[in-house]
Amino acid sequence: MRIAVDLHIHSALSPCADDDMTPNNIVNMAVLKGLDAIAITDHNSCDNVKAIMKVADDRVLVLPGMEVQTKEDVHLLCYFDDIKSLLDFDAHIRNFMPKMPNVPHIFGNQYIMDENDQIIGEREHLLLSSLDLSVDQIVQLVSQRGGVVVPAHVDRPSYSIISQLGLIPPDLGFNVLEVSKFDTNYTMYLQGFRYIHSSDAHQLGQILEREMLIDIYNVSLTAIIQWFKRSAVI
Repeated sequence: MRIAVDLHIHSALSPCADDDMTPNNIVNMAVLKGLDAIAITDHNSCDNVKAIMKVADDRVLVLPGMEVQTKEDVHLLCYFDDIKSLLDFDAHIRNFMPKMPNVPHIFGNQYIMDENDQIIGEREHLLLSSLDLSVDQIVQLVSQRGGVVVPAHVDRPSYSIISQLGLIPPDLGFNVLEVSKFDTNYTMYLQGFRYIHSSDAHQLGQILEREMLIDIYNVSLTAIIQWFKRSAVI
């Protein structure tokens, strides 16, 4: 079956996202736009994923995820088929976060929210930072927990694997790349890969309509992860 997805959405935990990117607002907008599955991918953090999964219930599938910034300043989307694996990954990478305090009036708020959109905490250290972990190390940590890694917005001139490394390393097992838009300047890099188009939404109105479709055997977290793990047909 084909399902409509937007697998790169930021909540109010990401300092660059609007404060109204709350659990209920995100889920309701996704339902309004007819999406079958979404992923919450805050920067180097996942503190709002559990609340958003609770709000979503059976109205829309929520893939546990995170957007990690590596020591090379590469953004990687990390996806897991259960919240426990994501939380375990999160607990590990916190040891490699720089201890730079967030300055909300400069960078933005980093709100942790419950399923009622109540603010129950804030992340103290700035999440818009590079971890002391390489691309290779992130891929290994995610794989050990049964997840998958997708290089984010490879068609952007900054914070993408192509802009930072100049290539997509062939030995890291990537099957899928994320693009912001299909840009013919990047066609050569997409050969041999499948790709997803995502919103990278920081505002509610940016969440995708039913425009990115993937073909899976049932609507489940496991099926989506398996779709990412399938090799491209060359």
